[in-house]
Amino acid sequence: MTTRFAIPADDTTDIAFTLNGRPQSVAVPPGRRLSDVLRGDLGLTGTKVGCNAGDCGACTVLLDDEPVCACLVPAAQVAGRRVRTVEGLEEADATRRLQRAFHHAGAAQCGVCTPGMLMAATALLERTARPDRREVEDALGGVLCRCTGYRKIVDAVLRAADPVLDAVVPRAGAAVGAAIAKTDGLAKLTGRERYGDDVAPADALWLRAVRSPYARARFTIGDLTALRAAWPGLAAVLTAADVPFNRYGVMPHIKDQPVLAEGEARYRGEAVLALVGDRATIEALTDDVLPILWEALEPVTFTAAQAGTGAAVHAEKPDNLLVRGRVVRGDVEAAFAGAAATASIAVETSFVEHAYIEPEAGYAQRVGDRIEVVACTQSPGMDREDVAAVLGLPLDAVRIVPTAVGGGFGGKLDLSVQPLIALAAWRLGRPVRCVYTRPESMASTTKRHPARITAKASADADGRLTGYDFAGDFNTGAYASWGPTVANRVPVHATGPYHVTGGVRALSRALLTNDPPAGAFRGFGVPQASIAGEALMDELAATLGMDALEFRHINAIRPGQPTATGQRLEASCGLAACLDALRGPWAEARAAAVAANADGGVTRRGVGIACMWYGIGNTSLSNPSAMRIGLKPDGRVTLYNGAVDIGQGSNTIMAQIVADALGVPIDGIDVLMGCTDLCEDAGKTSASRQTFVSGKAAELAGLDLRGQLLRRLNAGPDAVLGFGDGRVTVRDAAGERSLRLTELERDANGDVLTGRGQFDPPTSPLDADGQGIPYATYGFAAQMAEVEVDVELGTVRVLRIVAAHDVGRAVNPLQVEGQIQGGVAQGLGLALMEEYVPGRTENLHDYLIPTVGDVPDIHCILIEDREPLGPYGAKGIGEPALIPTAPAILNAIHHATGVRITRVPATPDRVRAALKAAGVRP
Repeated sequence: MTTRFAIPADDTTDIAFTLNGRPQSVAVPPGRRLSDVLRGDLGLTGTKVGCNAGDCGACTVLLDDEPVCACLVPAAQVAGRRVRTVEGLEEADATRRLQRAFHHAGAAQCGVCTPGMLMAATALLERTARPDRREVEDALGGVLCRCTGYRKIVDAVLRAADPVLDAVVPRAGAAVGAAIAKTDGLAKLTGRERYGDDVAPADALWLRAVRSPYARARFTIGDLTALRAAWPGLAAVLTAADVPFNRYGVMPHIKDQPVLAEGEARYRGEAVLALVGDRATIEALTDDVLPILWEALEPVTFTAAQAGTGAAVHAEKPDNLLVRGRVVRGDVEAAFAGAAATASIAVETSFVEHAYIEPEAGYAQRVGDRIEVVACTQSPGMDREDVAAVLGLPLDAVRIVPTAVGGGFGGKLDLSVQPLIALAAWRLGRPVRCVYTRPESMASTTKRHPARITAKASADADGRLTGYDFAGDFNTGAYASWGPTVANRVPVHATGPYHVTGGVRALSRALLTNDPPAGAFRGFGVPQASIAGEALMDELAATLGMDALEFRHINAIRPGQPTATGQRLEASCGLAACLDALRGPWAEARAAAVAANADGGVTRRGVGIACMWYGIGNTSLSNPSAMRIGLKPDGRVTLYNGAVDIGQGSNTIMAQIVADALGVPIDGIDVLMGCTDLCEDAGKTSASRQTFVSGKAAELAGLDLRGQLLRRLNAGPDAVLGFGDGRVTVRDAAGERSLRLTELERDANGDVLTGRGQFDPPTSPLDADGQGIPYATYGFAAQMAEVEVDVELGTVRVLRIVAAHDVGRAVNPLQVEGQIQGGVAQGLGLALMEEYVPGRTENLHDYLIPTVGDVPDIHCILIEDREPLGPYGAKGIGEPALIPTAPAILNAIHHATGVRITRVPATPDRVRAALKAAGVRP
């Protein structure tokens, strides 16, 4: 071990430059990153840092009017030059128009990439007042977005020169269904929004986790006394022995993951100790000076876990089987024996990284006998429970305050920084912060489950599905995380959104390995299962000589038909309508493909289709949400919204629902998001549940407050309410009268009246054969993909996606379209390019996600088959948006080439190898 006794301080230099039009001077080391100068020294946190490597472009600023990545610019290089950041955009009318265009187009979802996008667009518009679409795409090509699918961003830049940009302002009672701009959108567009890395106190200590470089290894930690003595700025070194209860996990009955590993690391990237101190010390203290002795062990692979030949990842699970899933109905063998057509397939999928642009970040502080954790999270309620358990504290001694979340997609459901910063702050009595580096984020956080699936289906001569047999193994990695949810959700969805008249057998296993934990990622295993199932639908249709769309239309599940679990859907079952909406585009695209392929050239055109269904909310479990709204003495309404907005727009959706339930204009509602002291538990932001479940709770809360006011004013249910000037007025057939709010007693939050709502969707447990009612409602969709395949290179270019989605009711059509477009972009990545390999793709240079140039035209068709249980008929759209995209693209590749790709992503090397094996030539 090398001992270091001092940290040499870098010399500082006075650097003078112009910042947002004003003279600025700062004394910093000349090699300091410009992004750190702007954020840390000057407090301009509007510039975001997503990778510190120039890969994501989130930190784009203008240097002498040219876009640059601030993380790559040394401070010395800005001397005497002009720097502009997002905070300076409001100085010019042209850039104010650009911000308005982003706002009204719905171009900002989570918002963490938005400052970089705005700066890149500003540079373009200052050169070219009215650019064309290609010029816009070229200008934005260096900035990555994981949420929007880029289409609305490009549209916003194209609209920025329009002299008038009218906002949608619905009248009272008409907010639901209106395409209004996000209620929190302006903060994201001006740099005022605060994310996990933007909020820590100035005196906060810095925490860094030390992580295993091995997939599986035993380790010992030596004497830390010398280390502490050698580094005066080191406040604490935390090990497993310092954690009161060293276990956590998202499953209430499976708390298997340690905060800090205890003698054995089970995956590359697992935290084994934590260093806490001043930032300079922690950043200088490299792993090679730590007294850790490693003994690398043979890791358990997915293949070994499948075969039952690997060592036990956990002693209590000697066979590495975490959990099984099962749905069985009828006689599968008999169904196949009597079938007119059968088809079978085996597919394999890889780890997929969430790749949200905001790495995990936050801080914690001790406040008396309570701990407060301020961090990016999708589930403050779950965080609170686990932090309390880890620290051995009562639940009411923990407060979780979510920051704005720069993308989640399921990856910020599991704990990350929260238990470590809470432990350190509790022990040291000082604020402690932690910000993951991009490689750390990608190495240590959860992924989409790799899957190996075999499936077989049969149909009769009329094209009706008669049998389905499915077996899927899912690599859940070193710890349970959401493995049980995936294993139980997949068999329910395995048949796809179709009515199978005969036997169904769908079995799954979640297997433990020494890979990173696999968790929740937009679909919980259903996207993987759909790749297999939708290929089977195409194969059966071809065997029977039927059109692929018509085959699906025949089998689309309809009201009154039983699912594989025996559930009969009575309403909001819109798959057939989605397919009907695709008939015209489908016929035109297939005809165009035939014409394009007539010359037999190098490029082949193909058109594919895929359908999906998705159960909204938890599988066969209680799934409650509670909402509260308060009326202030001045007549404004506060929505205490525990449903964390991760970019999908729940802050706006809930406000729209409350506005209509209460009967007030939406601009009379203030939204307070997430704090566990102030907000009811709305459950986690996952499983596409917030609009349906929390939205219904919000509707009931609005109706509750409205009912209280009507009773106080002796008015009937049809009376019109008005709010303002310290009073509530009511107008009905008896005339107008008012209630003076300033005369009412205020509660601890300053509210004079409070409305509450709670909703738990009706489901039932599944029996041993998976029979029961797993979900109260389902989303449905059909998507069509047009592709071009270069049969020499194996490259695939997606030309267009047409996406028809049954959303029940589009509370905000603008945001629904944004969710569909963003889901399509992630589905494209799943199909063609995204493959996480531990130790090899732990950055946004080697791990590829779609750029603005990869995402095609996306045409959205909204089908509104209303759900009676939902708020104003609404369901969910987050996960459904992604699920059909990959199978539609893969089916399009097959249509173009006659080759079925069964391992995804369909990278050029794999496509080319498959084409070569099949003898496909230009």
